[in-house]
Amino acid sequence: MSSSAPASSGNVLPSDPEAVAPDPYLPGHGSTAYRVTRYELEIDYKLRSNRLNGHAVLHAVTRRPTSAIVLDLTGLRATRVRLGGRQVRRFSQRAGQLVVVPDTALLPGEEFSLDIRYEGNPAPRRGLWGEVGWEELTDGVLVAGQPNGAASWFPCNDHPADKASYRISVTTDANYRAVCNGVLISRSTRSSRETWVYEQAEPMSTYLATVQIGRYELLTLNPARPAGQVPQYAAVPASLADTAREGLARQPGMMRTFADCFGPYPFADYTVVVTEDELEIPLEAQTLSIFGRNHLEQHWESQRLIAHELSHQWFGNSLTAASWQDIWLHEGFACYAEWIWSEEARVMSIADRAATAWRKLNAARQDLLVGDPGPALMFDDRVYKRGALALHALRLACGDLAFFALLHDWTDRHRHGTVSTAGFILAANAATGIDAEALLHPWLFEAALPALPR
Repeated sequence: MSSSAPASSGNVLPSDPEAVAPDPYLPGHGSTAYRVTRYELEIDYKLRSNRLNGHAVLHAVTRRPTSAIVLDLTGLRATRVRLGGRQVRRFSQRAGQLVVVPDTALLPGEEFSLDIRYEGNPAPRRGLWGEVGWEELTDGVLVAGQPNGAASWFPCNDHPADKASYRISVTTDANYRAVCNGVLISRSTRSSRETWVYEQAEPMSTYLATVQIGRYELLTLNPARPAGQVPQYAAVPASLADTAREGLARQPGMMRTFADCFGPYPFADYTVVVTEDELEIPLEAQTLSIFGRNHLEQHWESQRLIAHELSHQWFGNSLTAASWQDIWLHEGFACYAEWIWSEEARVMSIADRAATAWRKLNAARQDLLVGDPGPALMFDDRVYKRGALALHALRLACGDLAFFALLHDWTDRHRHGTVSTAGFILAANAATGIDAEALLHPWLFEAALPALPR
C-alpha cells in the first residue's frame, strides 16, 4: 500500500500452531483456533444491481480443540453451511463474523472442510483506514483488501499469517474482464455471462486476495522477452492502452533491477490493472497491482509508485509480516526499492533520497515507533521513510556485498512464508557480521530520529 516493545521473537510460519497469535492491531479479526490451507471461491456477480452470490469451500486444519469455527464475513449473508459434507444445524452471524458450531468439538490437528453459500450486496467496510474491501467503480469493481477488507466479499480467516492457496472463479457480465490473483486457467461464455477462473498456487494472505472487474483489454508489456523473463501484462480500458504502454514502459527495467537486488521474482507473472477511474492511491495484491488512470505519468511521483507496488511482490506478498505491527517490513522495504530504482534510472541518488527523507522526518513530530506504530499510524509516511532509512543505515554499515546477500537470503529463505522484525534482525546479524540489533533498534524502536546515515 502506497501510512515500545520489539516485535515477537522468531519468524512466524503459518504451519506453526504455537507461534500464531491474535493480531493486536485487528482485535476480533482472524481466528487462531485453525488455519486454512486452501480457498475455493465461486463468485457470481451482477454489475448493474451490485448483487453477489458466492460459494466458498475452505479446507482447514485445527490448531487446538475447537467447539466453534469463527470466520470473518461482513455485509453478506450466509444461507447454507456444510461441515465435512454434512449440513450444519447451528450457525449465526454477528459483528462481522460467521460462527459455525459443529455437532462435536474438533480435535487439534483435525482436518475439515467448510462449504458456505452466501449472498448480498457487497460494500467496503469502514474503519481506521477509511473504506477497504469491495468497491464499485463507475463501470466495474475494485477490491482493496488491506488490511481487513477480505471479509467484504468472502468468508475467511482474516489473519495475515494465515496463508493458503486459492482458486477463484468469477462469473460476471459479458464484455467485462475479471482479473484475479494467480494464473488464468480458463475462460468460458454462456449466454450473456462470462466465467474467469484463476489459480493462485503460492500461499497468500486473505488481504491480498482480489477481484478486479472492468471493460479491460489485456496488453503484454514485454512481448519480446527472452526465455526465463517474467511475463508482464496490463489490463486496461481500450482508451488508455497507449497511455498505459507509455506509463509502464520502464516497468520491465524495474523488474530486472529488483530481481538483481532482491532475488528472483517469486511468482509466475505480473499484471497491472489500470482503472478508468482516478484513484487516490495505487495498491498491490499478490501477483498484481492496481493503478488509477492518474498514476501513469512519466514524472517521478508516478514512476516511484509503479516501482513501489512492484517491489511489494517480494516484500509483502511473498514475504508477509505475520503481525501488522511489523508493517515496516513491507513499506520500508518498498520505499527503499523506490530509491534503488531512482538511482538506477539516474533520477536521483540513494544518498540524496535518504537525505531528503531524513530532513522531512527531522522537521516532523517524532512520536512514532516504526517497529510498532499502532493501528492508526501503521500506514503513516514516517513508517515508510524511516523504515527505508533503517535499511540504508544497515547497508552503509555492512557494505553492498553483505547487504544484498542478506536480501537474497531473506527472500529465498522465507519465500511464500511469513516474517517478523526480530527474525530480520537475527538474519542481518548472521549475514553481515555486525551488531544489527544495536544499529536498527534506534531506527525502529526509539522515537528520536537517529543521525542521517553516511
